[in-house]
Amino acid sequence: MTEEPHSCRTILPKPGERNILITSALPYVNNVPHLGNLIGSVLSADVFSRYCRGRGINTLYVCGTDEYGTTSEARALVEDCTPQELCDKYHVIHAAVYKWFNIDFNIFGRTTTKLQTDITQDIFLKLNRNGFLKERMTTQLYCQHHNSFLADRFVEGECPVCGYIDARGDQCDFCGQLLDPTDLKNPRCKIDGATPITEDTKHIFLELDKLQPEIQNFFEQSASKGAWSSNGKDITTAWLKEGLKPRSITRDMKWGTEVPLQCYENKVIYPWFDACISYVSITAKYTDHWEQWWRNPKEVQLYQFIGKDNVAFHSIIFPGSQIGSRDTWTKLHHLSTTEYLTYEGGKFSKSRGVGVFGDSAQQTGVPSDVWRYYLLSYRPETSDSEFNWDTFIASNNNLLLKNLGNFVSRVVKFANSKHFNNIVPNYADCSEYLFETWKDEINILLTQYIQTLDAVKLRAGLSIVLQISQKGNIFLQSNSLDNKLAEDEPSKCMAVIGFAINLIHLLASLIAPYMPQTAKSMNTQLHADPLPILDYWNADSIKPGHEIGKAAYLFSPIKPEKGQEWREIFGSEEVKKVKEEEATRKATKKAARKAGNSSLKEAKE
Repeated sequence: MTEEPHSCRTILPKPGERNILITSALPYVNNVPHLGNLIGSVLSADVFSRYCRGRGINTLYVCGTDEYGTTSEARALVEDCTPQELCDKYHVIHAAVYKWFNIDFNIFGRTTTKLQTDITQDIFLKLNRNGFLKERMTTQLYCQHHNSFLADRFVEGECPVCGYIDARGDQCDFCGQLLDPTDLKNPRCKIDGATPITEDTKHIFLELDKLQPEIQNFFEQSASKGAWSSNGKDITTAWLKEGLKPRSITRDMKWGTEVPLQCYENKVIYPWFDACISYVSITAKYTDHWEQWWRNPKEVQLYQFIGKDNVAFHSIIFPGSQIGSRDTWTKLHHLSTTEYLTYEGGKFSKSRGVGVFGDSAQQTGVPSDVWRYYLLSYRPETSDSEFNWDTFIASNNNLLLKNLGNFVSRVVKFANSKHFNNIVPNYADCSEYLFETWKDEINILLTQYIQTLDAVKLRAGLSIVLQISQKGNIFLQSNSLDNKLAEDEPSKCMAVIGFAINLIHLLASLIAPYMPQTAKSMNTQLHADPLPILDYWNADSIKPGHEIGKAAYLFSPIKPEKGQEWREIFGSEEVKKVKEEEATRKATKKAARKAGNSSLKEAKE
């Protein structure tokens, strides 16, 4: 039953079998990921990939850091280093965070590679050759002081809506208004403070309008067959209904993939175009035979896990680029999209010390599996959900400890006792105690678990696991497992222990995608290899005469007063200030718009 670890061998599609390729949204490398980033893509994809492997499905899980773009350039300025130095630093930090959370990638790569350049430029040139790229003239801000066009993140100025003097070129942080750099009043260069001028510059546009009929057809077929998340379908539908428009895919900056055209030596390909192509290049870093995964639509199903703010890139722009290249591609089969996770009702903010970030979760002393459980049980699948310290502690103490932890501890301790001396009794001879009704009820829940996970309903699947463990607790109670049962009805006691030990083995396989270390501890206590996720449970994987290990606690209680301590550490008071500021921003924005409308009305009169 023991297999070679998947990380030690190259996984390629197997002809005639089901092959699943999984990606999670590439995290921006310019900062440390917070809990919302984790549950939004990386952790969710990890659960599904572990589930697929548990089912015996040939599975490859690919991810990496998204390193090109203005966000990296801007952060490098703050940290007084080069973009490459910044990316090198944060790639290591990201990898360490995901390792602590037990994210089991087949490869965790990077976007700043030659493979990324080669594959992106190949698609770019094919789109150009097929008539889907067009050069257009645009007007942008230009800094004469350091002789460079300014990307939106490198421009600051006065918001035209609310008057905030430090608005960015893409958005005003005070009123929330989305902006274009040329909208700002009194703009200034973020690098040197100089006043920029407007200049015309040429850029390449992807003509999505020409590709819309084919993208529409792809979407309708894939969303139906692959059963996309409803929010992913809704966002894509809205884009298509409005009508796709040409979008610029080049920028006047240095940190990015070079544009493979003459007269574009000082421009790069915009990261929103080539970020999704990074899934391909990272796979190519994993294996020279990457085309077996990415040019194999008949044999491979592509599952992608993202937050809702990334939907259009995965459902329209990346598929559109694949279609426009006229090459054979493995395209999106299932899109799993989450809403947002908030922190005690506010937004995560590293700069303001608000929320729990990946490098600080371990400082609490709470095991990573407990964090995984909580995030997955509150996964924002259909609406925003909130991280709250009280519910975090209650989840550990009331659900994990008293349900799953209690069941496993009670059974293993009893099997360790003088009645059985660590040996699984000969339950097979106790034919009068087959517990068929109990087994049938467990198998009904097992079927529901498989159907739910196949549909990528991760939160519901986790709930079913705890229903099964609670069934185990009720089973022990209804059969009165105690010393008296062992002394007065030894045959029944043997049957109860045999059934319960096998149920622990099943539970370990079902909880493994969610809580891998917990599953490992359960199997260690049983002295058993991991059980695959079965279609049907016969309650006999642990045979009579098998010697189990010693009982160990799966979970430890968390004192309720820790909640307030952690609130003080992780900025819950700051959240209140942020909320007050947001209320002020909304009021200011409303007043500014009202004043603007009044001025416009007076001008017309």
